[in-house]
Amino acid sequence: MKFETCEIDTSKSKIDAGLLLMDAGVKAETDALYEAVKHIIPYDEWVAHAPYIAAINRMKHEKDAVILAHNYMTADIFNCIADFRGDSLALAREAQKVPQQVIVQCGVNFMAETSKILCPEKTVLIPSLEAGCSLAASITGADVALIKQKYPGLPVVTYVNTTADVKAESDICCTSSNAMQVVEHIAKEWGVKSVIMIPDEYLARNVAAQTNIKIIAWKGACEVHERFESKDIDEIREAYPGVVVLAHPECPNDVVRASDFTGSTGAMIDYVKNKKPKKVVLITECSMSDNVAIQNPDVEFIRPCNLCPHMKQISLKAIYECLRDLKHEIVLPPEMIKKARKSVDAMLNLPKMPANIYKVSNKIPADFELVS
Repeated sequence: MKFETCEIDTSKSKIDAGLLLMDAGVKAETDALYEAVKHIIPYDEWVAHAPYIAAINRMKHEKDAVILAHNYMTADIFNCIADFRGDSLALAREAQKVPQQVIVQCGVNFMAETSKILCPEKTVLIPSLEAGCSLAASITGADVALIKQKYPGLPVVTYVNTTADVKAESDICCTSSNAMQVVEHIAKEWGVKSVIMIPDEYLARNVAAQTNIKIIAWKGACEVHERFESKDIDEIREAYPGVVVLAHPECPNDVVRASDFTGSTGAMIDYVKNKKPKKVVLITECSMSDNVAIQNPDVEFIRPCNLCPHMKQISLKAIYECLRDLKHEIVLPPEMIKKARKSVDAMLNLPKMPANIYKVSNKIPADFELVS
């Protein structure tokens, strides 16, 4: 393929006409980036990605923007345009620190809302309004208010994978990496033996299996993680002898018991980095395996593919158009931001602890109740 030297024309008219193409300028700007992802992205696909990557990386400096990318983003986004990468907790912390005035959240809507809650004076953008979340959609702030009426005097621990109105009705947030710490902290602080933990039933069950605190939970779930079954683990072990199985705690309890290790996306990444298993499978959203594989080329990754349809609404084209037009801004009522900020800050102000590890025995949690 012959390339001629020329500048990238990133004008809206050119994009709309489909003229953002690979050329010598794009190639020069993106060759080094392709080295990192070439084992994941075939070159014929890269030719389509590279012009957007070059344009986005230029434009984010022009627009005083920063890109935060969740671990479930595709390899082109995660490795080639993201300024900060991580799980929900890591991105929430970074949102508070960045000096840029525009935050582009490459994840799903609740993550963008969390950034807005923490940085109300900044412009927070989500590349696609279709990037929702089945778990976040399972509960509303009105639901939480009714739960508090049914169980008066108990603190509400809310998973960060929730909308702003739910956070506004809560006492403290948690992530999968600090859920145990948060539950035990709030129970001690309030002097209670029961805690309301919403909305992920499976995360709540996996916490309940390790603590003496009674968990009152909501019947919500992540559509990616709840599809995994313990028989899937058995089949993987049979097909790939010696494979190490790492599972996310949003998976059902029997999947956790069948796995070798269970922790947040960040904890799984650290496990692979530090333990260097010869063969590993990550029981979570499939794009994460690509991103971890890039950083650990000597580890063989087995990929059972459960894609998150919401995360996959975030594409290079969507990010480009979002940044170009500064569109899809997150706007929240000031009073909601004020109330939700209290629950998020209550989590962020806790001492930083090692990530919770959810490896449990065959114990089925006895002190557990689902809100009816």
